[in-house]
Amino acid sequence: MPRILIADDDHRLVRGLAEGLRYEGYVVETAPDGEAALVAAEAGTFDVIVLDIQMPGRNGYQVLRALRAREDWSPVLMLTAKDGEYDEAEGLDAGADDYLTKPFSYVVLLARLRTLIRRGRDRRPVVLGAGGLAIDVARRTVVRGAAAIPLTAKEFDVLATLARDAGRPVSKTDLAAAVWDEAADVAGNRIEVYISALRRKVDAPFGTDTIETLRGYGYRVRA
Repeated sequence: MPRILIADDDHRLVRGLAEGLRYEGYVVETAPDGEAALVAAEAGTFDVIVLDIQMPGRNGYQVLRALRAREDWSPVLMLTAKDGEYDEAEGLDAGADDYLTKPFSYVVLLARLRTLIRRGRDRRPVVLGAGGLAIDVARRTVVRGAAAIPLTAKEFDVLATLARDAGRPVSKTDLAAAVWDEAADVAGNRIEVYISALRRKVDAPFGTDTIETLRGYGYRVRA
């Protein structure tokens, strides 16, 4: 069974999440602050670590940097009441895999956890390579060869989500959950619009075919 560590000082939230995730079949441990999270992570192996940013003692950024410094590559989901692109960028720069702002949908959280569990604990570079593209998740830039490819924020998020699972199928449901917090309301044709836009920008000018459609399921970026 997948093992999840939740580190957050909101005891009510942690209790509710732990109960729900255990009902879903996950093994869940909890930590009330950053120091306890580091102790728990050192003592055990987790398939996903959920970190709140604003915790007593060490905050979520500090915990994440400490984990990566000791080469713990457990997928990390940053969970926080803060909102803004700079907060998200700091989390990604520190080595986070995903970011979710409170309040959030429990269904969205489950979908993102499934995606992170599939990703595994392999060391992940800041620059993703997929289909001949170099995708810098910290600077949010995309390059093919010497050509920079400008993308909108959502186009980048869609591409980066697929690239993190390069070579593996990503369902429309999981893609929507990773990119849009209101995933339950994201229609399939809305995703198709972004995929079409990406193909026009990252493939058509270069005569390449990076994004593969898996009919009736979702998409896959060629490794």
